[in-house]
Amino acid sequence: MQKLKVIFEDNHIIVVEKPVNIPSQGDKTGDRDMLTIIKDYIKERDNKPGNVYLGLIHRLDRPVGGVMVFAKTSKAAGRLSEQVREKIFQKTYLVIVNGKMEKEKGTLEDYLLKNERNNMSKVVKEGTKNSKFASLDYEVLKYDEEIDLSVLKIHLHTGRHHQIRVQLSSRNHSIYGDQKYGGRGHGKQIALWAYELSIKHPITKETITFKSIPEFIGSWKILEDIESIK
Repeated sequence: MQKLKVIFEDNHIIVVEKPVNIPSQGDKTGDRDMLTIIKDYIKERDNKPGNVYLGLIHRLDRPVGGVMVFAKTSKAAGRLSEQVREKIFQKTYLVIVNGKMEKEKGTLEDYLLKNERNNMSKVVKEGTKNSKFASLDYEVLKYDEEIDLSVLKIHLHTGRHHQIRVQLSSRNHSIYGDQKYGGRGHGKQIALWAYELSIKHPITKETITFKSIPEFIGSWKILEDIESIK
């Protein structure tokens, strides 16, 4: 059985760390996905007969690891999905990008258009048919001049297809290891990680925040001396 890192669990939700290169839900590859892995984990641990209910609230791209929350009841699923729609559900990412940002903090706003044929998105002019508005805030945590890479903390305001990857690459700050959007580090794991998740508990209404920090190996060694993410 796939080893599962559980960050938090109660009767209503389960928060886990998604490993890289595992789908959030089943896809055409047929590879084991997070929904199936967690269902099997609960079924085996609790010796449950029949099917285990688990609600998918949000997704991470397959190559991206980090914190995810799943609902253990339909009521919790409905309330968390409502939080996503009302933008109460807050997601923050860590990312390593090429080059030095012009400003230490900023907001990126664009219109993105998804190409279904190649499963990629691009920045287009406002008013382009089928385009969607995308917005994020970024903060530079570190710039390493020797390797010309920056570590950013990204807070999403919208959840568009490949949003972080597209918005940064369009400004010549592609993500390290991002093969689709021209990142350095060919053959390396994409340096994009779902670092923090803040929600209102679907039952208690308490605001709770969960964090997941990638291991300081490979490209993520650059994080070792950044105290603010600990």
